[in-house]
Amino acid sequence: MTTAIPDPADHFKAYSKRISHLLSEFDWSLVQELAYDLLDCWKTGRQVFLAGNGGSAGNAVHLANDFLYALSKRAGSGLRVHGLPANPAVLTCLANDEGYDKVFSLQLAVQARAGDVLVVFSGSGNSPNILEALEEARRIGMKSYAILGFSGGKALQMADMPIHIQLDDMQVAEDMQLIIGHMLMQWLSLHSDEIVPAEHRT
Repeated sequence: MTTAIPDPADHFKAYSKRISHLLSEFDWSLVQELAYDLLDCWKTGRQVFLAGNGGSAGNAVHLANDFLYALSKRAGSGLRVHGLPANPAVLTCLANDEGYDKVFSLQLAVQARAGDVLVVFSGSGNSPNILEALEEARRIGMKSYAILGFSGGKALQMADMPIHIQLDDMQVAEDMQLIIGHMLMQWLSLHSDEIVPAEHRT
């Protein structure tokens, strides 16, 4: 028996309703702590690391760009942010030599320090390289956030602060990653006058 395929307009309306419902019902206090942590990183110069796979990798790199520059557009005034999926030479080197599960954790082992912040994006919450990154963050003494879909997977328990979008829809989960990131970026930009550019810090 064949299931009827809805008209495009009906499909788009149903998709937009799923996102609207999530946005109106979501517990934004979960994101508030991340907002304050990112603001403190911006003020103190602590680093922020973003990671994800596939579409979530694209979101991590996109948001790293927004946090680096679009917050204030003043030279030296962005967050010290790293999109861990951004460098294909590093990713392919680590995947080839050490295994794909290590592509993020080994970058953290070199670049991150205690007090830095890790934000991972994952639909399932079970990607081995995401779990390895969370484990490495704990070893280093970083604070970790995980923006998760579906059941939240193992990352739900491993992250210091999980932000769980509980729905079985990968595309909407990835939409929510980017929406949350853009909300954070716009809120942070309201504080740009409070930030001392890097070259003027003592």
